Amino acid sequence: MTDDLLPPMPDFDQKATRRAVRRGVVRTAITVLAALLALVLAATAGSGLVQRRGDRELRMTDVLGTAFKIYNPGYDIEVRERGATAPLSMSFTVAVRPMRAVGGFADGYGGVEHVVTQDFFGHVGRLPLGTYAGTTLSRALINVGTGNQPKEDGRKVLARLPEGLNALAVVEFAKPLTTDELAAFTAGYKSIAEKVVFERRPRSIPITWGGLTMWDRAPVPEGWIEPDDAIKLDLANFRRWVGILKDYDDDNLHDFDLSLARLRKAANDGLAYAYVDSLATVGQLRKIIEDPLVRTVRVADVTYDLERP
Repeated sequence: MTDDLLPPMPDFDQKATRRAVRRGVVRTAITVLAALLALVLAATAGSGLVQRRGDRELRMTDVLGTAFKIYNPGYDIEVRERGATAPLSMSFTVAVRPMRAVGGFADGYGGVEHVVTQDFFGHVGRLPLGTYAGTTLSRALINVGTGNQPKEDGRKVLARLPEGLNALAVVEFAKPLTTDELAAFTAGYKSIAEKVVFERRPRSIPITWGGLTMWDRAPVPEGWIEPDDAIKLDLANFRRWVGILKDYDDDNLHDFDLSLARLRKAANDGLAYAYVDSLATVGQLRKIIEDPLVRTVRVADVTYDLERP
């Protein structure tokens, strides 16, 4: 009696069964993928929040961005995109261009972009440029303290160049000058110490600070700054930056060919072993090289206008 009340069993439809199985597999796959995507997004967002906690994002560019500038004194460097995060790293972008004599053909060139990365645990990744970038200014700075290209050779180079050309040059002193002495020296020749070399490190990149190497968060004074005041301000900013460094930064600093010990000594001493001027004329440099305080002058670049009569 009960069997008569049950509907008849339908015939087995193999095609319909296959379609149903496929729909089930697709729905399951979509559900799994959606869950995985949600987990990845959550992990990425969570990782970004963890990596940017406190002032970690700002400190990354303060420390690593500024160290990158010191690591590459032959370049003008601008820190651009900050705090880009991936699940296991955080990075910032820098735009770099070789430093040239003011007025040269490269004026206004926006530069080539590179990315500097810090992993989840705070370790810096592989760095672009550095000692082997080999700009003319980098090579001139590496020669500070070596005795290469003494005054006699420097005079010959300057004698071959037209007096009115602007030059990018490294002026090296026979003995290091204090900030006041450097300010007096540059004022006497109307020269500009755009970057100052704060250590003698023959055949290696020395600690060089100033101009676009300045710490990004350095206070910006209002109004016109006299050149001698700018020299003192640069040293104050250098010391302020070194003051934020911690012992645990030393490991990353070594990747930039730096160390806390060297930086602290250079900042504390505040002695100028050489300086970089990108606006001096050849005529000015001919006078500067004859000063008894000067060991030599190395020309790294000059302007030349092909259209000038």
